[in-house]
Amino acid sequence: MRPELKDMELKIAVMGAGAVGCYYGAMLALAGYQVVLVGREALVEAVSQNDGLILEKEGRRLVATVEASSNPSAIEGADMVLVCVKSSDTEHAGEEIAPYLDPSCLVLSFQNGISNAKTLSNILGRPVLPVVVYVASRMNGAGVVRHEGRGDLELSGHGAADIAERFNAAGIETVVSADVMVSLWAKLVVNCAINPLSAITSLPYGKIAAQEGMTELMDDIAREAVSVAQTEGISLPDSVFETVRTIPVSMPGQYSSTAQDLMRGKATEIDFLNGEIVRRASRLDIPVPINRTLTLLVKSLEAREADN
Repeated sequence: MRPELKDMELKIAVMGAGAVGCYYGAMLALAGYQVVLVGREALVEAVSQNDGLILEKEGRRLVATVEASSNPSAIEGADMVLVCVKSSDTEHAGEEIAPYLDPSCLVLSFQNGISNAKTLSNILGRPVLPVVVYVASRMNGAGVVRHEGRGDLELSGHGAADIAERFNAAGIETVVSADVMVSLWAKLVVNCAINPLSAITSLPYGKIAAQEGMTELMDDIAREAVSVAQTEGISLPDSVFETVRTIPVSMPGQYSSTAQDLMRGKATEIDFLNGEIVRRASRLDIPVPINRTLTLLVKSLEAREADN
């Protein structure tokens, strides 16, 4: 990214303009950046009809001036690309954007899971910064993104301080950490403990935790995932278990992204959540029976939805 440019001259592209990509794209556009969203044709049409991307936040309805395209070539000339696609689409997205990246362009992975930045880096032949994303947002219709909670980011690596400064100035709380992989692993553990339970039961977090024995089950799921992380040399804080317990309290009405995908008949990211734990545990010869069971159950629900 060229630091000598003014913010209004910087072009930021969002590859995968779903709820996460649209939220951060809207925030950056409202701060004065040139933002281009690469997403589905329905989004492109809605942005055109609405003269921008609509952000519903804190009781306000804001219109962010953005470009939108269904063609990855729209990222050409971007100073920064935020990759926000589902983990299962990472390889394809990397292959699509590769021909259009300028040598100085920074690529950031705004994705769940712990392997996406490395996957992108291998495809693109350049460093990719992994970013921990803490946001609750959803699409409230084509071209309308609704903010439901948080929105802060964490990253590390070369250029992280400059990126954080710009994002903070845009109203996106961003911190630079010594090793973002620890936080990515911590988020993965929390997602493994909560996401599949919401998907399998079709219940929000609060109702799950209210059932007898569920809190203990979430701890057991997390404990299996932590054992894999520790064996791989990742030292996670004990606070990860507290986070698992407090999320149902702070977000009682929230359904997991895995549950939302199933409700919409879409493929989930389970292979990159609990499935990631299962794959790594298998290589390390660590038993993770609960994570394996949850992965199989969610995939069975995916198959059922696909047949309907």
